[in-house]
Amino acid sequence: MIAAAVHLHGPYINWAALSPISALLVGSVVVLLVGLLRPRFIREQIVPALTIAALGATIGLTIWQWHADTAVISGALAIDNLALIMTLIFATAGIAATLLSWRSVAPRASAHGDFYALMLGSITGMVVLVSAQNLVTLFVGLELLSIPLYVLCATEMHRAASLESGLKYLIIGSVGSATLVYGLALIYGATGATDFSAIASSINHGHSSDTLLLTGVALVVVGLCFKASIAPFHQWTPDVYEGAPTPVTAFMAVATKAAAFGVLLRVLDVMLIGERTNWKPALAALAALTIIVGNVGALGQASLKRMLAYSSVAQAGYILAGVAVATELGARATLLYLIVYLLMNIAAFAVIISRERATPYGDDIDSVAGLGSENPLLAWPLTIAMLALAGIPATAGFIGKFFLIDALVKGGYTWLAIVLVVGSVISLAYYLRVIAAVWMRPAPGPSMAAAAGLPVIAGGSPEADRVTGAEIELTVVAVVFAAATVFFGIVPQPLFDLVQHAAQTLSGAL
Repeated sequence: MIAAAVHLHGPYINWAALSPISALLVGSVVVLLVGLLRPRFIREQIVPALTIAALGATIGLTIWQWHADTAVISGALAIDNLALIMTLIFATAGIAATLLSWRSVAPRASAHGDFYALMLGSITGMVVLVSAQNLVTLFVGLELLSIPLYVLCATEMHRAASLESGLKYLIIGSVGSATLVYGLALIYGATGATDFSAIASSINHGHSSDTLLLTGVALVVVGLCFKASIAPFHQWTPDVYEGAPTPVTAFMAVATKAAAFGVLLRVLDVMLIGERTNWKPALAALAALTIIVGNVGALGQASLKRMLAYSSVAQAGYILAGVAVATELGARATLLYLIVYLLMNIAAFAVIISRERATPYGDDIDSVAGLGSENPLLAWPLTIAMLALAGIPATAGFIGKFFLIDALVKGGYTWLAIVLVVGSVISLAYYLRVIAAVWMRPAPGPSMAAAAGLPVIAGGSPEADRVTGAEIELTVVAVVFAAATVFFGIVPQPLFDLVQHAAQTLSGAL
């Protein structure tokens, strides 16, 4: 027994490949501990700065590991270009969300260390999710992603809408997770394996079109559709987006959606590629339905957050169309659009947060009325974001949609490309309405706020009782992300090169 103990060795761990995840975990612990200190300056200034430092270190380590293409922890995680490019998206979204929430009510109400540690924990779950190479790791990543977000949505505990959004997200998220884990169990039962490669091999050698397997595939797709806000599993999105603190909404809108589609790419294009003749038509139908439901639902919204929630549903339909093609070109188009979606949405949400704090109208469209004459430095980023979301040329949104249309046509889904174009035309009705309010409507007077029952001094937004104007960090985020939206709309080649390297990870299966 003693001799056996002497020769006992643990599994080899490639710490260099794990360094981005390690930076997130260490950062979350440090932020949580520093947040326990009593001085207000440390909690309100040092804690978010440490959060940004941890995310910056994650970005640096991710770039260091570019082209690593290795499996770690006995093959449980794949540190490849697909996982690394998704990590860059998550970390960038986290930095933006930290800046957007720097002077927000939510971190103060929930304790700054807790708030930012939860955000870093959720990002860690996202990285684990998109790196997962087996069913167990996939579920662990999904729960690590979701549980902190349930709490973050309810961090403004004095506001009923925030608590309601957290509860709704918890209930719907739990249903989605239960559906997913049941599907994973059925796939394991049908194939007798948990590793993605072993499941793919089993499907290719006799288990194709098995009823148990197909049921499991359907349940897994449904579970991930809850996270990605795919219709008809999107009902939670408008209420949760509207009720959650706006910086949390911005983070969820871009990072959670990117994580859901990142794991969809790996699950469908690697593990279940042998079943593509069965799931491709279903995904294409879901994409078409989502595009229509999202764009039509956004038409009558006066709340900017609800409008962007329905817009995110429509955008999810566009991205799902790229997944449904099941080609390397489709994977590249999907990854490109996820990057573009990050740029467009963060620019829009930065302006919305600024107007929540500076006006008594909360996230109502009246909050941006007259912004063009009052503050052009914020008006232009919001205008660019709306034009990019609509897919107007000379913006990154146009490049993303054009790339998706190209992938759909070449993949034999011309009809879905037509649906995408029609959806984009419909979206002009609500995106241009925001632009018209910014540049063509006068700012509402105090009498209108009083008539609406909104206190003019304190403000109708929960943010407005603390801040009366746009902080510099909000303006910087809005301008930087809007400028990137225009830059990559004119010079998209760097993005093309980036996503080509990431999509090559899937090229062997496709």
